[in-house]
Amino acid sequence: MSTVMMSVMLDATGDTPASAAFFGFMGAACALIFACLGAAYGTAKSGVGICSMGVMRPELVMRSIIPVVMAGVVGIYGLIISVIIATNVKDTGYTEFRGFAHLGAGLAVGLSGLAAGMSIGIVGDAGVRATAQQPKLFVGMILILIFAEALGLYGLIVALILSTK
Repeated sequence: MSTVMMSVMLDATGDTPASAAFFGFMGAACALIFACLGAAYGTAKSGVGICSMGVMRPELVMRSIIPVVMAGVVGIYGLIISVIIATNVKDTGYTEFRGFAHLGAGLAVGLSGLAAGMSIGIVGDAGVRATAQQPKLFVGMILILIFAEALGLYGLIVALILSTK
């Protein structure tokens, strides 16, 4: 029996094609993996800057923890979309269209989270070191971090729209 015929038969019975579930679960995995990669990089890179700065100005360590928190939020974006996608994949009535939409949602939030985490890490590292030398740079660093975080937020918004298709 041909693959097309089996696909039509599966759709007629209401069972979910294996490829649809595969793409849906890959979307959930991509959302979490890539967003957490970005969060981990942002945390590590910012943490290196905080440790380096803390040697000379230990009183500024808690104030400089903001990039680490912002990097962690990027990972939460991926977790949210991953849970939404994983709970929507069903063994009956789940179409290939929804599987592709969920893959797109996972890639949108995951890759934008990766980009946001990388930019947060780089800005956080340089920013906390510069702020230790010139405290007037703190507000500028925070504004740049907000715009870097916005990249991840854009991916979250698109992923929420795609995951409801």
